Amino acid sequence: MASFREIIANKPYVVSAFLLLGLLTLSSKTTGAESIGVCYGRVADNLPPDPEVISLYQANGITRMRIFDPNPPTLQALRGSNIELIVGVQNQDIQSLGNDVAAATAWVQNNVLNYFPDVKFRYIAVGNEIKPQDAEAIYVLAAMKNIKTAIASANLQDQIKVSTAIDMSLLGSSYPPSTGSFSDAASSYINPIIAFLASNGSPFLANVYPYFSYIGDTKDISLGYALFAAPGVTVQDGAFGYTNLFAAAVDALYSALERAGGSSVEIVVSETGWPSQGGEGATVDNASTYYSNLIDSVKGGTPKRRGKPIETYLFAMFDENQKGPAEIERHFGLFSPDKQPKYQIRFNEKNKALANRCTRIKSSHLVYWSILFSSLLFFNKSHGHK
Repeated sequence: MASFREIIANKPYVVSAFLLLGLLTLSSKTTGAESIGVCYGRVADNLPPDPEVISLYQANGITRMRIFDPNPPTLQALRGSNIELIVGVQNQDIQSLGNDVAAATAWVQNNVLNYFPDVKFRYIAVGNEIKPQDAEAIYVLAAMKNIKTAIASANLQDQIKVSTAIDMSLLGSSYPPSTGSFSDAASSYINPIIAFLASNGSPFLANVYPYFSYIGDTKDISLGYALFAAPGVTVQDGAFGYTNLFAAAVDALYSALERAGGSSVEIVVSETGWPSQGGEGATVDNASTYYSNLIDSVKGGTPKRRGKPIETYLFAMFDENQKGPAEIERHFGLFSPDKQPKYQIRFNEKNKALANRCTRIKSSHLVYWSILFSSLLFFNKSHGHK
């Protein structure tokens, strides 16, 4: 039988096909890197169908998504999309999952394993913004452990990490960032959770909103500092200089983690956003500035973690007309419900461009694949195996 070298020497389209295969293999490794995610909230009665939502993510190069509950139509639409997912356990379900291993196992089976590997689960967030005084608080860690046990039983503990999402109210000190620490009231709740995260290699999910810090203290916090638009260093904290409030907040959390024994735990910003109307400083221009500058800023990390990109999820994909009670809660969307963008934001341009190039290449080279396989079949029939 002729050698492989002889085949490709006489059939140059074979070379093209194998070059295409190499490019596609490379793209599958590249497109998931350093991406910005977007939260997909559904507290509205006028949103597009889930398949259209997934297409909108893909069209904009958004390769990561957070959902707050395991909504079956959303999970079904995500099949084969290659979008990495944070899926949430709703707060009202935590007690039952913490009390009953079987319930946690069933939750994982119904909402994760039934869709895996077609859906790329990244994290499971057990609860959202639970406070130490909330009734669910005493069940959060137990639910996390039970969910993790179910994930490990499926041998997916290295692929899918279990965490919970907190807000900044758990900090007792945050200024300057180096003094960051959890409050006495929060420590007994959060410290065992941090130990769990550290022992399992899971991230600390944090919802970080400079907007709310700004409107709560406009006397001492400038709008430019909140919007990544300060002319220079605004807060000098030892060797670290801070030009924006977002980085200062994340580093305050890192300082708090270090004090709680979680120096190895990475922070994922599971929500951040700026409203376009409904309150002080809530304008389209300010929101556009915040999102654009944020996307550029997180690539370089924070002063404490310089050069390490911050995995960040913008809140939210759409304006949600049933959120509230405050009017401002209805205006955090990057898109209107009719899928029109509210801002000119560049999400993950490299991912979007590479995906588009690969789509064009796949279309233009499809004929080569057909010729390749047909030629090999013909060659085998004509020459046999020697």
